Amino acid sequence: MTGFGLASADHENVKFAVEIKSLNSKFLELNLKLPRAFSDKELLLRNTCSKEIERGKVSVSVNIERSEENLKGATINAALLSKYYKELEAINQSLGANSNNLLQAVLSFPEVISYSEEEVNENDWDILNNTFQQALENFNQFRIAEGEVLRKDLELRIKNILQFFSEVEVLEPLRIPQIKNRLLLFLEENAGKVNVDQNRLEQELIYYIDKLDITEEKIRLKSHCDYFMQTLKSKDANGKKLGFISQEIGREINTMGAKANDAQIQQLVVGMKEELEKIKEQLLNVL
Repeated sequence: MTGFGLASADHENVKFAVEIKSLNSKFLELNLKLPRAFSDKELLLRNTCSKEIERGKVSVSVNIERSEENLKGATINAALLSKYYKELEAINQSLGANSNNLLQAVLSFPEVISYSEEEVNENDWDILNNTFQQALENFNQFRIAEGEVLRKDLELRIKNILQFFSEVEVLEPLRIPQIKNRLLLFLEENAGKVNVDQNRLEQELIYYIDKLDITEEKIRLKSHCDYFMQTLKSKDANGKKLGFISQEIGREINTMGAKANDAQIQQLVVGMKEELEKIKEQLLNVL
């Protein structure tokens, strides 16, 4: 499920900002970018994300922007820089190489430039943690709003399946007599009415028609759809459970189509399958 949450706070010319973004994923994949000064709080923030977010490809970015007067300057080790520069210059001259970019190269050498460690106190952490909690709340509110849209769409798909189902119930009682009459007509035309053993015919018809009966499939399909709607209204995270129920719905729809032996009912079954595929696509985004 996608999500986005942003929060910021200003304190003593320092701006704290936290941004949380997520894309759908079966598991929690957390990428946390945290200032070095707060590296000791990484495990705490990760545990909070695992508890509150549950799953998704999540990116958490924590930034601290200080005003110019609060910035810690970089220190250049002039003696070390001079030593590196002279040695490289001598090597370049002996090799006849270009010396235009020596200074830029030396500046990238280890320990030539050092940065002062950023100092933070417990008050800074309190402000950052409050900002993080606000961003997390905004993130969850975003996902709740998206979840409501998904819920309405899933309800619509189930209602569409039940609408197709109600049309099947209208056609289904007419199906068996039509099949029976069609078989009798076929036998009379090809074997002659007098040559047909009526008792044996009735036995075979009962056996054949019993194989085409979809009463059990209709009962189970209706039950699965009702259970899906009931589970959808639960406050718990039931994405996997809804996935299992949708599989059962699909099984009954497929069996109904295989037994239908009726063009109109099979068209309705195709409509049910289309709605079910849309449900499965949406369930990939549900926790």
